[in-house]
Amino acid sequence: MAKLLHVPPGRAGRLWLQHRLSTAQHGADLLDHKLRILRTEREQLALQQDRMTAEWESASREADRWLLRGVLLGGQRSVQLAAAPAPAEVRICWEQSMGVRYPAEAICTVPDPSPDAPPPSNAALVAARDCYRRAVQAAVRQAAIETAVRVLQAQETATRRRLRAIEDRWIPRLQEALAELQIKLEEDEHSDAVRLRWAASNPNDAERSRSSGGTP
Repeated sequence: MAKLLHVPPGRAGRLWLQHRLSTAQHGADLLDHKLRILRTEREQLALQQDRMTAEWESASREADRWLLRGVLLGGQRSVQLAAAPAPAEVRICWEQSMGVRYPAEAICTVPDPSPDAPPPSNAALVAARDCYRRAVQAAVRQAAIETAVRVLQAQETATRRRLRAIEDRWIPRLQEALAELQIKLEEDEHSDAVRLRWAASNPNDAERSRSSGGTP
């Protein structure tokens, strides 16, 4: 395992592994913190998404009912005359959290009728126009929230994958390599201690061994 990690020999290798293990554990803590924040934000936005979807669908159904009444009362041409003079405008406000950028708010502005424009031919078209205004604004907000949930969910999945890679593979590899190296260092230290004790108790033999380049 140490060879696969290209660990330096001896005590330098132990420091090398300890440093990388500490870095990996710190990285895992940061990813876990990021994951919890992303999950919390996504869950909160998901609740808003459900409410906004319900609001959009309700306003849309009500607008369709009023539109049908208006058509029956004034005909198709009355609907064209009551239409907005210009397209709606949408402004997206972006937010960034834990390095993730997503739409936090969408503001939809529907232009008001021109002051000199003729009023709708019947009250049903007035109600339909107001309902469609609310439906469009709710649809825009719902689309922004849905996009934010999708972005956060994708980032949450990627963060979880990186966290598992560190916790399940990288940290165990470092721990295993550190344990193997620690055993080897302890064995070397034990061998050194045995040689020192032997040299202390057999000074003459130790001197001859050093002179001849041999071992006791």
